[in-house]
Amino acid sequence: MVALGLVLLIAGLVSLAVEAHAPAHGALAVPGIGAIAAGTVLAVDGAGGGLAVGLVAALVIAASALGVAAVALRRGVAARHRRIRSGPEALTGRIGVVQTWTGGGGQVALDGGLWTAAPEQGCEQLSAGDRVVVDAIHGLTLVVRPAEDWELVGW
Repeated sequence: MVALGLVLLIAGLVSLAVEAHAPAHGALAVPGIGAIAAGTVLAVDGAGGGLAVGLVAALVIAASALGVAAVALRRGVAARHRRIRSGPEALTGRIGVVQTWTGGGGQVALDGGLWTAAPEQGCEQLSAGDRVVVDAIHGLTLVVRPAEDWELVGW
């Protein structure tokens, strides 16, 4: 009984560790907590501690593990909702300045770099000095549209 309890405890801890490093939204944490609780009951009861002591220990350990898993899950969900801060995806919604523009595209200065840009569908002609907003990115080409007055407040 003790050996089975220890195996369940180890399996539960491994499951929680995997959940912490590769979030599966509780799909591994809940069975892991169950395995830890069952392993605690079996290990304590098999070691001669009695079923009542095993159940109390299992409830305390399971509640602690559930609290840790809840905090990890909450932080993981919060991290997914944060705005992207680096890479090309972070440029979406940013305001740049047209440097050159000819017909179907040009170059836009944005965050210290010079980017190739293409107009958004139905966008009127742009010219050098116009402020534009990045709506999308295709490869390394920005899809831009003219910035509206409300977007330029504080710029």
